[in-house]
Amino acid sequence: MAEAPDLENTAGGRVGFIGIGNMGWPMAANLVRCGFQVSVYDTDPRRSARFVDEIGGQAAASLAEMGHSCNTVVTMLPTGGIVRHVMLEAEEGGLAAHLAPGALLIDMSSSDPLGTRDLGETLKARGLAMVDAPVSGGVPRACEGTLTIMIGAGEASLAARARPVLEAMGRDVMETGPLGSGHAMKALNNYVAAAGFAAAAEALIAGRAFGLDPAVMIDIMNVSTGRNFSTENTIRSQVLTQDFASGFALALLAKDVGIACDLAKGIGLDLPLVEATSRMWFEARDALGGTKDHTEAIRAWETAARKEP
Repeated sequence: MAEAPDLENTAGGRVGFIGIGNMGWPMAANLVRCGFQVSVYDTDPRRSARFVDEIGGQAAASLAEMGHSCNTVVTMLPTGGIVRHVMLEAEEGGLAAHLAPGALLIDMSSSDPLGTRDLGETLKARGLAMVDAPVSGGVPRACEGTLTIMIGAGEASLAARARPVLEAMGRDVMETGPLGSGHAMKALNNYVAAAGFAAAAEALIAGRAFGLDPAVMIDIMNVSTGRNFSTENTIRSQVLTQDFASGFALALLAKDVGIACDLAKGIGLDLPLVEATSRMWFEARDALGGTKDHTEAIRAWETAARKEP
């Protein structure tokens, strides 16, 4: 195996991007557009090849190839467990076995914060650095390069190294604290959003059963204290129209709320609302299927509400 060069900082190096999915594709594309040398890797090599044909950059044939050519690697994968597998357990010892000393992992996935801390310690023992930088904003803002990005780094120097890469993909890039804090913030933010949607959905179910017009209800909420992100945005455009096409899958939101719930338990807190909210979203996922849009969860909750005891 050829020895990789010793790359001590981000500036001037090639950026690897692992996970060219619905979010990863436009995020990696923005890196290319901003002038970064980008190497992409996906479990579907045809997708990587298509990215190079349409956007530019290079396609890495293997994790080893990416490790030898990149001193910064971004992961945008479904779970933290998959990130850990890619880094430590995949073929030929995982990506970590092929990265040069001082290389930086930027995990932008929605990962478990406690797992992120553990992975960071393991990588540090191997001479590698890690920051977590999950995102909020969905596919539209990923395409625009205006994502909100939460950096958990602990060391100011690591956040500074990651910032040029992150600012090519996001508009609001904010530091949240030590490693894992970005993932914690992402999960807690999505829990609050999910709870707001669930509360508004239950209000609509009850109001409609009583005879209220759902559109009038949303109009009143939006000029009253019940206003939240969902009443102002997704409920009117997706639920009342029954389009159910916000672009954020039900399984993904259920997973994020589950991470928030597990985080609370993992640090010894009893938070009944996050547990109830997590249970609601997983029940909706199981009833409808995880690929459904998250806004369609109201259908599962309405069916459950009308069941005879």
